[in-house]
Amino acid sequence: MKIIFIVDDSAVNLTKAKQALEGNYRVLTLLSAAKMFALIEKVTPDLILMDIEMPEMDGFTALQKLRENKKTEHIPVIFLTAFGDEAREARSLELGAVDFVTKPFSTSVLLNRISRHLHMEELILEQTVLLRQRTQQLEQLNTSIISIIAELVEDRDKLTGGHIERTSKYLRKLVDAMQGRGIYADELQDWDKDMIIASSRLHDVGKITISDLILNKPGKLTDEEYERIKTHVKAGEDIIDNMIMQTSGGVFLDYAKLFAGYHHERWDGSGYPRKLKGTEIPLQGRLLALVDVYDALVSEKVYKPAFPHEEAVRIIMSEKGKSFDPQITDVFYEIQDQFRAAG
Repeated sequence: MKIIFIVDDSAVNLTKAKQALEGNYRVLTLLSAAKMFALIEKVTPDLILMDIEMPEMDGFTALQKLRENKKTEHIPVIFLTAFGDEAREARSLELGAVDFVTKPFSTSVLLNRISRHLHMEELILEQTVLLRQRTQQLEQLNTSIISIIAELVEDRDKLTGGHIERTSKYLRKLVDAMQGRGIYADELQDWDKDMIIASSRLHDVGKITISDLILNKPGKLTDEEYERIKTHVKAGEDIIDNMIMQTSGGVFLDYAKLFAGYHHERWDGSGYPRKLKGTEIPLQGRLLALVDVYDALVSEKVYKPAFPHEEAVRIIMSEKGKSFDPQITDVFYEIQDQFRAAG
């Protein structure tokens, strides 16, 4: 049975309202807003009927206090008042009351108003649950589509098989370790880690614009070819920008754009395309820069053998403060065995 609080400093009004409602609801009567707040710590009502003119704390003040508390902000409040002027009604709705009933009231009108608002709350809850489910389904679909796109791009690059999957694993290990150590805690605390990791899969999407002849060349690239390869960063940003415009955007694609646009920047400013330095580079780019290089070092290519893990670690540590963020590099060194196991 739904619980309704009736709050009024008049015992006569409380009795009348209770008699009107108690056959349909569990009714609790309270002579002041202070008593309501004391009880609400133990019992959460489904709806509150409240007088406006009360001593110590009036209805308007009580409603403001309810709306400031996460536990009570959602509880519908209907004001019962003998003063039915437009200004009071407007003030009630402005503060978040769902309705305004003047006294004396008829039992049928009061029951109808209460039933309507309680039913509306149930409908809103049902719709919220459905919307959340549909949103989750859509997010799963988007993630699946993005993964397929990323894999299609990778399939064109015969020299980097499995790169996306491995860098995703390395990235998760690195972020987990940084969170555990409180490194860049202010930034990482707001991250949706699963979404972040998934969005990183699009970091090389711009390679779809690079010729197969260059992308899969077995030997050393010419200077001209290398410059062409470097354009995949800007191309990736443009592709993701187009996705954002076509889909009304979202955090997932915002993250993906940061990974695509900044993973070739270097801590000392020698990277591309913007030559940013230090923390000017978004954290996404600084993280992926390291895991991207690690994977390139330990992976076999047509033009080079795979480096042993120990050699890859030595090379990365030699680039601390040059190519890579010093704090991220130190965390990598501490968890290097996890990278070895995940490869």
